[in-house]
Amino acid sequence: MLKLLPGHYHGGQTSGNYLVSHGATVFLHSNKEKRLRIPPANSGMRRGSRPKKTKMGLLEILQQEWAVRALIASSMVGLMCGVLGCFIVLRNMSLIGDALSHAILPGVVFAFMIVGYSALGFFVGSVVAGLATAFVITWIQHNVGTKNDAAVGIVFTAMFSIGVMGISWISRNEGVHLDLKDFLFGNVLGVSNQDLALTSMVAVYVFISIIVFYRQLFVTTFQPVIAQTMGISIKMIHYFLMLLLSFAVVASLQTVGVILVVAMLITPASTALLLSNRLEWVLVISALVGLASAILGLLGAIIFETTPGPAMAVMATILYLLAVFFAPEKGVLFKAIQRRRIRRRVQQEDTLKQAYRLQEEGLLSQERLEQQLGLGRGILQANLQSLRKKGWLAKQKLELTPEGIQAARRLVRAHRLWETYLADRIGLNTEQIHDEAEQYEHHLTDEILDEVERVLGFPTLDPHGSPIPVKPGLPGHPLSRIAAGQASRIARQQASEQVTARLWELGLLPGTPFSVRQKEEGFIEIDVSGQALKLPDSLARQVNVEG
Repeated sequence: MLKLLPGHYHGGQTSGNYLVSHGATVFLHSNKEKRLRIPPANSGMRRGSRPKKTKMGLLEILQQEWAVRALIASSMVGLMCGVLGCFIVLRNMSLIGDALSHAILPGVVFAFMIVGYSALGFFVGSVVAGLATAFVITWIQHNVGTKNDAAVGIVFTAMFSIGVMGISWISRNEGVHLDLKDFLFGNVLGVSNQDLALTSMVAVYVFISIIVFYRQLFVTTFQPVIAQTMGISIKMIHYFLMLLLSFAVVASLQTVGVILVVAMLITPASTALLLSNRLEWVLVISALVGLASAILGLLGAIIFETTPGPAMAVMATILYLLAVFFAPEKGVLFKAIQRRRIRRRVQQEDTLKQAYRLQEEGLLSQERLEQQLGLGRGILQANLQSLRKKGWLAKQKLELTPEGIQAARRLVRAHRLWETYLADRIGLNTEQIHDEAEQYEHHLTDEILDEVERVLGFPTLDPHGSPIPVKPGLPGHPLSRIAAGQASRIARQQASEQVTARLWELGLLPGTPFSVRQKEEGFIEIDVSGQALKLPDSLARQVNVEG
């Protein structure tokens, strides 16, 4: 990750200290020259040599020790970043993840200044820098009148700049040079056994932490107010998540670098959120997508002889784009198919409703339908064929079946109820309500229509004076439509035996006269021989009356 390159030689002796990481020789020189050999990451390779590109096959390359280490490290980083990234994305902390990945550079620099080249020193320095960054960002967001995203940008650019200045200051020493390329973009092919052990411990710690604190993370992510009432400290969970994020970023440096670690945190999680709405499945899918991105990216880098870190980020983006287009519910293709189905259903329902109106007038014909709907003959024929498949249109002639008439009346009921709602509750005039109702009648469920009808007091006429059909399955003259002060009597024929039994329990036998006293919220009060009875709306809508 960091390299100190040799300086000039004077009289056969080095003029300063220098260090080359991963498989290099370290010279520490003061008055006496000392030589220390660091175990090379690429075992069996001479200094300065590279894996042979010559005619080695992929399977032969994967049998090399450096390739096995790279594959293991990439897999762990993909799994860890995939799981942790779900909470980062769901909490809208993606920019903070980017900030921490850049802000750890001062930690690496100061650790090198204090302890020299040490993986453990880099880890501790990076974590301290990351936590300090998270603390300062949170403090500014909570105590200073600065926008949240602006606070993140201010802190992480300042920290990154401090790190760059530190590198510039260190590089002034003769024979010292810090290589930022591996720090920014990673060098997974140079992973050492020490790096692998550190990544393994961090990954295990992250997985255990998420399993143990899953409940707290879940509640504070989706319901922070409820979390506070449960005694869960939102601030502590936030800082703990920042700690895990710092660990993950540091562990991913050698694999993908500080710039591309953001892609491994955000992209797999975003892909998983397109494929599922349940957090448990999102975590699993995100981990698998991160694993696939890391492995396929590494293999692609070996095959096409390119840099592994960017290849992993590109592979994660490719998987995300596949989900964008082909996700079962949220994908672009699925939504396009759904929109097409909705357009076809609306056309068919418009055809059904117009056929019902023409049949009521005795004018139903294909020419009339074409004229009223403005559809081509081919489209109209397709709509009529779909209505026949549903059993709404007779197969031998152009005539609605009883089922088709019932479905058409439901559309007319939805249209006229919504017109009444727009006129009575919204205050629109009769010229403004038709087009609105024409659009929404296809999307109003029975539950919504029942609620609208209850709120409006069970109207019988729409603003144009047209009768509003009753809900299919209910009596033609329900008690709920009797106005206050009007008299009627219980009909002999009821919608079901359950309604008859309920009326018998209340003493309302067939032919019993009554009058409606008043209509209240959820109840209708009637007068039966001087005795007041309150009937719930749900029952009043099912009671058939006459007279």
